[in-house]
Amino acid sequence: MSSRCLDTPQNKSGSRPLKLVRSTSSLSFAKEAGISKHRHVVRHHRPNSATIPGIVARADGKPNPISSIVTLIIGQESRIFAAHENVLSASPFFKNVLDTQFSEGETKRKLLPNEEPHIFSSVLEYLYKGDYHPRLVQDKRRDMCELEESVAAGKNGNEGREAPTIYHHSVDGEVLKDTVIYCAGEKYGLDELKRIALRKQGLRCGRVASTILTSARYAYANTPDTDSKLRAHYLALIIRGRNTFKRSGTMQLEMFHGGSDLFFDLFVALCNHVDDLLVASSTQRNTQQGSCNENSFQP
Repeated sequence: MSSRCLDTPQNKSGSRPLKLVRSTSSLSFAKEAGISKHRHVVRHHRPNSATIPGIVARADGKPNPISSIVTLIIGQESRIFAAHENVLSASPFFKNVLDTQFSEGETKRKLLPNEEPHIFSSVLEYLYKGDYHPRLVQDKRRDMCELEESVAAGKNGNEGREAPTIYHHSVDGEVLKDTVIYCAGEKYGLDELKRIALRKQGLRCGRVASTILTSARYAYANTPDTDSKLRAHYLALIIRGRNTFKRSGTMQLEMFHGGSDLFFDLFVALCNHVDDLLVASSTQRNTQQGSCNENSFQP
């Protein structure tokens, strides 16, 4: 039952006649409580594939049907990972392994003793999410990409910044993480992962000469001779930092031991760099000389 209240505006005669006005308090209560006179209609929404058990999103953004689980034994410490078969199949390497090394209904377990668990975790993260930590973030204001941790570090006083290197047993030392991930992308046939890793490595800073040289050797040992991205990146990096590397004892020792195509490629790159400087200098000199000759003739 709705309540009533009195509204008593004055008229010209000064009397205050009574006027009954229906209160809206009951209507307000019904509205706030979510009560409606209209018949409730159940609407069916298309479920999100990411919320359905057994369906996972691939790196290309397309949903996967229900897939079996593959167990992966990684590294010298035999770390155990599990992944959906159709997610792994985005890699030509794993697709070939799953198609040829296991029979129908067989439990699928794959040993990868030479992989580093930390690196393989990043590879799996890429297969599921299309990127790995720290992610690339687009700065729209400056129209450029930067690492997610760099944004957080700027706000938190450099806290939470991940080290750009990892320990790798094959070299018994520190190697740049993105270089190892690039080489993993080469091994597993993941070209987009290689592109992301190379871009992230270009955004890293604070690398010492010895780590760069060790990482360059690792890159040469784990990429084909046809690679024109990561190898060229290291050659350019060393040439730009030549004032540091020419005083580096590690550089001298590495060149003394040799054993890698790195140093011959570096020699060729340096020769090309000198040739480019000579051509640029000659062009500038000829231009200036031509300008002087034109000014020497007066009408």
